[in-house]
Amino acid sequence: MSISEAVVDGHNSEPHHSSFGSKLNWLRAGVLGANDGIVSTACILLGVIAAGSETSAIMLAGVAAAVAGAVSMALGEYVSVSAQRDTERYYIDLEKRELKEMPEEEHKEMVDILRGCGITDATADKAVSEMEQNDPLKAHLQLELGIDDEELTNPWVAAGASAFAFTVGALLPILSVLAAPKSAQAIVVTVVTLLTLALTGFISAKLSGTKVSRSVLRLLIGGALGLVITYFAGALFGSAGV
Repeated sequence: MSISEAVVDGHNSEPHHSSFGSKLNWLRAGVLGANDGIVSTACILLGVIAAGSETSAIMLAGVAAAVAGAVSMALGEYVSVSAQRDTERYYIDLEKRELKEMPEEEHKEMVDILRGCGITDATADKAVSEMEQNDPLKAHLQLELGIDDEELTNPWVAAGASAFAFTVGALLPILSVLAAPKSAQAIVVTVVTLLTLALTGFISAKLSGTKVSRSVLRLLIGGALGLVITYFAGALFGSAGV
């Protein structure tokens, strides 16, 4: 394969379809949910462990954290993505009205956008005219706003992905408490949490095509910091008899 063929092949493999935005939405919700499930649940478990609680109390705290966190994540994703979807629908309706009431101004706006990319007036005008012959609304939405009216963000998908990922992430530190002897619960939870965070960072980096080391490192640093803070907070309040 020649260099030029390799470049073309690599370019063709790049995400150009609007569904790439939907994929990113899934990935963002999933990674955020898994990360929060792992870190928040593990931190609560460590805090309760450090306070000297019995295993039954530790498990109760972990399960409560998992359920509350999953519900909270799902609700938060649903509300935020619904707001985004409402905004997209507003602009779609606005664009429909503008195309109906001021088609010439809208045509000129599209031409100006292409001109701003370095295309000549004549070429830009011809290109816009051809685009408007098939589906003018779709062409204007994509070029002006980067919106595909057939690929709007789905709040239910985001909520479900976030809640599922949070639950899966939360289960790992909870199960590690059951598997570990009481004297080693804190160590086991910490190790399992950090390993899981590293795996989460690796998977998210591979799915998004970003640098693995950077993704893994930032999750490990943030997770470790949270574990340390909550452990000492639990130990402090536990020793004080609070």
